[in-house]
Amino acid sequence: MRLQGKVAIVTGAASGIGRATAVLFGQEGARVMCADLNGEGARAAAEAVAAQGGEAAWTQVDVSREEDVQRMVQETVQRFGRLDILFNNAGVELAAPVTQVPEERWDWLLDINLKGVYLGCKHAIPEMLKVGGGAIVNTASGAGLMGIAGLSTYCASKGGVVLLTKSLAVEWAAQGIRVNAVCPGVIRTPMVERGLRTLGGTADPEEAWRRLGLVHPIGRVGQPEEVARAVLFLASDEASFITGVALPVDGGWAAGPTPRQFAP
Repeated sequence: MRLQGKVAIVTGAASGIGRATAVLFGQEGARVMCADLNGEGARAAAEAVAAQGGEAAWTQVDVSREEDVQRMVQETVQRFGRLDILFNNAGVELAAPVTQVPEERWDWLLDINLKGVYLGCKHAIPEMLKVGGGAIVNTASGAGLMGIAGLSTYCASKGGVVLLTKSLAVEWAAQGIRVNAVCPGVIRTPMVERGLRTLGGTADPEEAWRRLGLVHPIGRVGQPEEVARAVLFLASDEASFITGVALPVDGGWAAGPTPRQFAP
């Protein structure tokens, strides 16, 4: 098992990529702290890890609040004795032209998507140093690698995650801490599904997913488990010579447009 003996924190663990990663980490031998603003969802994620034979605990956390993040790390170390892996995955999305984004919504999104990553790293790194190093994986996005109309606020936050990741990788490499990011394309998660409902469009949900799939050269949207496997690789010793990477997990989306997306 690739994470045997490791202790990991997964934020945004209640659903989607976070939950899939927490379960996979547990299957690979890690003891997992499932953290989420949705406390019941975090509990359910921990139960899902246990149901697959792993060991997990859960905590409710608002990643935009420093006292919450500090407590999350402390609870993890008190429960499991150490910290080796942090998956900064909690995030939110906002689709609107910049002229229609209220200042408080800008602050809300940046506080969760970018400040949350900063706070997680700030409080996890000292614990990782105590055990000789560790691995941090941050959830950025394909929207952190390119501009997308109507997602300017989200792009700003995820672009910030990409450069924060690279800077921290350089800053802590000599101390044995690797810092990488995954940049998912459109993944079939509850967050994206909520966005589809908000934006409206076709009355057929499956048709909406099909159309979203057309922006990817592979021709479909991704599944949370596909991102989780990339996170597992970056968190494991198999990626021991990889740091500072923003890895697209996007069915080829970042590589360029495909004729599929223009098909009827």
